[in-house]
Amino acid sequence: MFEKIRSTTVIVLGVVLCLFTLVFANYGVPKQSTLALFVLLGLVICFLTNPISPRFKDVRWLAWIDVVLALGAAACCGYVFLQTADFFSWTWPDSGVFTKPTSLDNRAGAETAFDFGIGIIGLLLVLEATRRSIGWIVPALSLTFLGHSYYCYLSYRYGLPEMPQWMLPHIGQNVQQLASATFLQSTGVFGQAAKVMYQYVFLFVVFGSFLEMSGATQFIISFSEKIFGRSPGGPAKISVLGSGLMGSLSGSAVANAVTTGSFTIPMMRNAGFPAHVSGGITAAAASGGALVPPVMGAGAYMMLEFVKRPAGMPQVTFLEVARAALIPAVLYYLSIYFIVHFFSLRVGNQQEAKAVEKKPISLFEGTVFFGALGALVGLLILGFSPFKSVTGSLMLILVMSTFRPQLNLTLNARLAGLATFAGCIVVHQLSFYLRDAAPMQLRGFLGDSWTSPETGQIEFRTLFESILSSSFFGMYGLLIFGLIQRSWRPEITKALTKAAKGGVSLVAASACVGIIIGIVQTTPMANDFGGAIKSVVETNLLLALIGIMVCSLILGMGVPSVVCYLLMATLMGSLLGELGVDLLAAHLFIFYFGMMSMVTPPVALAAYASASIAEAGIMRTSWAAFRFSLVGFTLPFMFVYRPELLLMSSDGSMVGVSEIPQVALAFGSAVMGIMALGGTVTGQFFWGRLSLGNRILTCPTAILLLMPGEYQLILNSIGAVLFVVIVIVNRSRSRSDQPPTEALESALES
Repeated sequence: MFEKIRSTTVIVLGVVLCLFTLVFANYGVPKQSTLALFVLLGLVICFLTNPISPRFKDVRWLAWIDVVLALGAAACCGYVFLQTADFFSWTWPDSGVFTKPTSLDNRAGAETAFDFGIGIIGLLLVLEATRRSIGWIVPALSLTFLGHSYYCYLSYRYGLPEMPQWMLPHIGQNVQQLASATFLQSTGVFGQAAKVMYQYVFLFVVFGSFLEMSGATQFIISFSEKIFGRSPGGPAKISVLGSGLMGSLSGSAVANAVTTGSFTIPMMRNAGFPAHVSGGITAAAASGGALVPPVMGAGAYMMLEFVKRPAGMPQVTFLEVARAALIPAVLYYLSIYFIVHFFSLRVGNQQEAKAVEKKPISLFEGTVFFGALGALVGLLILGFSPFKSVTGSLMLILVMSTFRPQLNLTLNARLAGLATFAGCIVVHQLSFYLRDAAPMQLRGFLGDSWTSPETGQIEFRTLFESILSSSFFGMYGLLIFGLIQRSWRPEITKALTKAAKGGVSLVAASACVGIIIGIVQTTPMANDFGGAIKSVVETNLLLALIGIMVCSLILGMGVPSVVCYLLMATLMGSLLGELGVDLLAAHLFIFYFGMMSMVTPPVALAAYASASIAEAGIMRTSWAAFRFSLVGFTLPFMFVYRPELLLMSSDGSMVGVSEIPQVALAFGSAVMGIMALGGTVTGQFFWGRLSLGNRILTCPTAILLLMPGEYQLILNSIGAVLFVVIVIVNRSRSRSDQPPTEALESALES
């Protein structure tokens, strides 16, 4: 009975969390009260779905601790909601300093003792929820920041030994100030990190869940099978292409690995690939999804919040971010493709001996995939906000899903769902005539006019915006209908619950990162940290880039890439800009290494996920993933020194026609470099094995071709000559293949 009640509660809260986010993220600016409800639902679900330890998941009495902690999280976050929502102003206490009564966000520095108690308990609950959901790394980092600030306070106030300068001492914060900065006020748990998660990331988690319900995921696999099914290493190439296509709409490395890996890893195993290699290829390909526009793991949308150019300069737009990410994404997947291709050639015809069982491509599923992608990109091009764009694409997916034959729905249920959608659109359109009589708080939820406020005439833009807004209302009506109607309910509930369970770890992580951001924003740590690094590297950009790479990989261990980006953007976002790097290129550099932490041993989350499917050793799979994604560690350095790869000029503007040859030169050099790198890793090239001398030569060739910097043209030219020599020698001295078994053993040993 207890388990049934808990599972039912999780389903109900998951549905509420998804609907709440879908509705309110599109209306108005998120306030602290809104974010408090968002974090409340996420933490409660987190405690109810993640046991105190996997070893004790079957201990019945420990489950009651989960319930108590969930209630505690609800109480603490609920208190913040009550104390910041205008509707509950009657619960606000009087203040002798500010106008009476005073909301929590307006009484900073004058909080009550009860406020501080709630803040301290809330902090502990956030730390525990994050530990349960993603591990101890982020909570430990948050505790380090808390301890650092408090020790600085004790040192300043009571004369304790002062920290050395490299530890960035400051005047510190006492317990009350820490509770205020990290939990009670909008600088911490309910601050920028939660806002980004609420407005961008979580919506894409819901989007991905419904994309799977619509069958678009199966189309991706079938389409990839159609292209690579019978080529050497076909199953592995299917994984590469499938992960790239899936990543263009998903962006989550772990979700991508699990979704595509469940199809492609068994195919690779059947074709003769070892288990750890199958998992490594899947993890490397899945991690690159965060590079692929338009979603990029929601990184593109987070950058819009962080990348602020100086006054007078045009601000960064989504299309600018997506355009900049395009060539690096292509290069990343080309590199994996070539490594997989060379590896497959080396192990002989064993992959070709077993035909890949192809599934027919569904026209409907393909229409859903390209329709969702087209709607998302189209709305962004038209200038709609990212959260409105993804909601519009989700609306299209949901409506098209009513026609999917594989869904166990009766004809009447399908027609009733479409009728509900259309009826809600009509009602919402007619609600425009009630705007003048409606309360001010409700007007934003009513229909919009078709006429332009400037001209008074019906214009396409205003008409489209009005119908799109009503279509959102129709989608909400269809979701509610689906939760009520018997045959619809299992599909809608499953999609919403899956999204909620997949997203709560990100909610908890963003809340925990908010603790760090709260401390950084209320102390001089960020400026001191950037100044300290800058004083070390002085004008040496390469040292700064290496330092940021190392920090990103360390902070990204066991942390979702979006969370790693939030951390690094807060700490180091301005440093590269001060060293002359365009802010967009700097933030892309930070984001990409957060992504690469997904395949960097010893903690590589994407490799862990694929290893579980492949039934392979975690560390062997992690190292295989690391090897297959090697080019990902060179790409960020390349585009910082070669902004042409981001389709940017040196001043940050878009490349012109006259600069196209430079773009082609940089791209061609990079492609040759990743081919040479693939030969180095596998010991194989297009026409046969590489001799020991040639294999030794391919490594410096790859370095020369990929080398950025002051003398890059000369170095790349030398590398190109060496590359041509290797190709000619490999072609003329190609050897006959070894027997498959011997070849496989040789390849694995190398």
